[in-house]
Amino acid sequence: MIPPDIQRLLAYAEESHKAARTLIDGGFIGFSAAQSYYTMFYLSEALLLSKGLTFSSHSAVIAAFGREFAKTGFLDPKFHRYLIDAQERLEVGHYGTERKVTDGQALESYQWAGEFRQAAQMYLNKV
Repeated sequence: MIPPDIQRLLAYAEESHKAARTLIDGGFIGFSAAQSYYTMFYLSEALLLSKGLTFSSHSAVIAAFGREFAKTGFLDPKFHRYLIDAQERLEVGHYGTERKVTDGQALESYQWAGEFRQAAQMYLNKV
């Protein structure tokens, strides 16, 4: 059984993923990419918490996810890359003035978040 604190993070990830889809459908592409990042970020926090690990910054969560899941092979290393690239798109989507997140990038980030959700759920169901 998944502990309540991890379930809470999974619920945030689910809500964030739904919000990303709504933003895509509404034409808010940059903001959609940001929500896809948050989907993956919450999932990363949940996975790390399953190992008793918590962190106070985004960069620490991303680094720890790479160390604990990508480098060890617990999850495909592509998910670490997705998380890094999605964070960059978050920054462009929210703060970029010269560059914009393209429709294709937003849809790709949304797809990454969906793959990440499936992999995280499979892992958490095993532990």
